[in-house]
Amino acid sequence: MPLALLLACVLAVTAPAMGADSAVSAAALESGYHEMYNLDFDGAHTVFQLWEASHPDDALGPVSNAAAYLFAEFNRLHILQTELFTDDERFATRRKQVPDPQTREAFDRELARGEEIAGRILSTSPQDTNALFARSMASGLRGSYAAMIEKRNLAGLSYMKAGRALAQKLLALDPFYYDAYLGVGLENYLLGLNSAPVRWFLRLGGAETNKDDGIAKLRITAEKGHYLAPYARLLLAVAALRDHDRETARRLLAGLAEEFPQNQLYRNELARLRP
Repeated sequence: MPLALLLACVLAVTAPAMGADSAVSAAALESGYHEMYNLDFDGAHTVFQLWEASHPDDALGPVSNAAAYLFAEFNRLHILQTELFTDDERFATRRKQVPDPQTREAFDRELARGEEIAGRILSTSPQDTNALFARSMASGLRGSYAAMIEKRNLAGLSYMKAGRALAQKLLALDPFYYDAYLGVGLENYLLGLNSAPVRWFLRLGGAETNKDDGIAKLRITAEKGHYLAPYARLLLAVAALRDHDRETARRLLAGLAEEFPQNQLYRNELARLRP
């Protein structure tokens, strides 16, 4: 399937409702995500580890730290270039990657810690949005590792569906969790690129495959999200390139390059689009 499991890490991350306490926590954690998108992984780990130490019962700390480990591995393996996701043949024939064992160990350790905390909370409070947030994110991270590093596409698809279902549950509880729209939008867009027979088959398995709805939901995250807004803008740039809309892709990548000047990826991709 074209573009299957594109960067499903942080697949279904959702931003907390912005009350006074939530605004403080969102701002603190958002700084860690900013460092991660800016490819300062040591800085991101520092922010997330400090959050873990000061909030030992919050699953989001270790799960966010796991995201930083995964993004670092993606950066090391050169997985994030848009060429891979605009060329279906290149994506289909990509090779299985050789992971760094120490990074994999840290990634698994942080995910296990976050999932344990979230599971404990959800066992008594099944509608706890913060714990649902962490579980949905963990599902996306596992799916991303399976698909993009281990080349286990079916496993990645299974995690994608699980993350999307959790994102929908979050949105039913609070439609203002704008980052949660990315989890729903990503699945619909990616799987909506398939032919009609393939989409029918995927829907039989519980997947959602509406491409236009996917784009609409990605735009919500890009415009109103917190942790995932930059990621949603990158996905929209990829979508624009696939639709031969170079001007929209150029505009989105220029904004990302300005916001994250240490991220050479955005500048490189922007340079490809210059006349």
